[in-house]
Parts: sequence; structure tokens; C-alpha cells
Amino acid sequence: MLNVYEVIDSNKRKSWVIMVLFVVFVTAVAWILGQALDYGLGFIGTALIFSGIISFSSYWWSDKVILTLSGAKLASRKKHFHFYTAAENLAMAAQLPKPKLYVIEDTAMNAFATGRDPKHAVVAATTGLLANLSRTELEGVIGHELSHIKNYDTRLMSIVVILVGMVTLLADWFMRASFRGRRSREDKGGIGAIIMVLAVVLALLSPIIARLIQFAISRRREFLADAGSAMITRQPSGLVSALKKLSVDREPLEVANKATAHLYITNPLKNLHSGIGWFAGLFATHPLVGERIKALEKMR
Repeated sequence: MLNVYEVIDSNKRKSWVIMVLFVVFVTAVAWILGQALDYGLGFIGTALIFSGIISFSSYWWSDKVILTLSGAKLASRKKHFHFYTAAENLAMAAQLPKPKLYVIEDTAMNAFATGRDPKHAVVAATTGLLANLSRTELEGVIGHELSHIKNYDTRLMSIVVILVGMVTLLADWFMRASFRGRRSREDKGGIGAIIMVLAVVLALLSPIIARLIQFAISRRREFLADAGSAMITRQPSGLVSALKKLSVDREPLEVANKATAHLYITNPLKNLHSGIGWFAGLFATHPLVGERIKALEKMR
């Protein structure tokens, strides 16, 4: 049996190692593409500032955008009593402000958390989830979402999305500049040609690599939130039982899409098994439910 605190510490370390490597990767891509086009070192700073300005508004209001896209409506204590009171009690246990609660009218079972920090946090659940889970199972799911909030996963994943967008923007910028005939280091001999070839390869592959890193971080944070739920509720069995029910629910969530799929407790698109083996797993936003259950069952 693994101590839940040890699991949480291990997941945090692994997540931040991946995050640091991601930032290094983005910086390296910006430098190589800038050098290939003779933009110089200032290109990195310009790219970072430009991307940051574009992304700031979407990050600041991301919760409102997601709730609007999801068609979520405010939950009421009277109509959604178990959801409301379970969230109140668990938020108190986790030493968090009670998040705003929303309900999505959909028979598919799922839930997500969003918001830039605990003071502006939101937890949303589908009517299908609320109707089919017991109080204990619902607490496991809410504990998972509160763990995302407590660990600032909603902010972290917003930053990751910004970094992925920046890599894609840089790659597109480079290819457009190349097609316009921008004078490059290819004209300056062997080293310049090598840098140019490397830049072309990165421009083609870096968006894919960035997505793979995003998915890896997302999967790691799901394991962390599961462990956090076990710590908040003090009974991993509730989340284990909820995940088993979620795993057999084959109904996709109508309001979800590829951009928001990573937010949910399980893949809302229900395409987890569209590929085979480890390669397909690289492109998954969530770990396999079976792996999550095994990890929870080892905790004490």
C-alpha cells in the first residue's frame, strides 16, 4: 500500500519536471527558428510577449467561456442538494472557498473544474452524473475536482495551452516567412544550412511534440487529483466506484470538444480506445480508468 501523501508528492515532482522541460523546449524552438530567419535573440522575447498578450484575455475569462460553451447553469441547494452540500463539506475539509457550482443538462456522466484560482473556482457536473452516483461516489468526484483547484491545475493547464499555442504560432510564422522568401542562414554556409534544416524539421514536428507534452501533463495531473480526492474524502473507494461507473458510460458529452476534453474527470468524447497500445496512449488526455483505479486501490 502506498501512502497518499507520498503519491501526491511524487506526482507533483513529475508534473513540474515535465513543465520545466516544456518551457525549455519552447525556448529552444523559438531560438532555432529565430536564428534560421536571422531574427536574432530578440525574436524569443518578442514571441513570448506577443503570445502572452494574445493569451491573457482567454486565460482571464476562460471559466466564463467554458461555462457558456457547456451551457452550464447555476446549481441550487434545493434542487441539487447532494451536489451542493457535498461540495460545501469537502471544500471545508480541503480548506478551500466553496466553488461556484454549475449543472450541465446532459445524460452523459462527467464533471470538470475551471477558474484561475481557488477564489474564482467553478465545479460543474452533468445531470447524468448527479442522477447515477451515490452520495459517496459523488464525494469522490467532487474531491477530485477540488484537488484540481487546490493544486492550481486549472491555472497550470491554461499556461500549458498557451505554450502549445505559442509553439504552433511560431511554427506557422516560420513557414510563412520561409515561403515569402525571407533571407535565411541557409545562405551562410554549412552551419547556417544545418540550422535551417533543423528549423524546418522543428516547424513541422514541434506542434505535435508540444501536444504530446500537454497530454502527458494532463494525464499526470489526473493521477494527482485522484490522490488528492483520496486525501480529502479519506475513502478512495468512493472515487473507485465512481470511476467504474464512468468507464462503462459510453455516451459522449455533446457540449465537449477536443479543446476542452482535458478538463473533465474522464474523456468526454469517449474515444479512449480509438488506437492501439502505448502509441495511442501518448495522444490520450486521460490515463486509462483501469490504471487510475489500480493506483487508488494501492493507497492508504
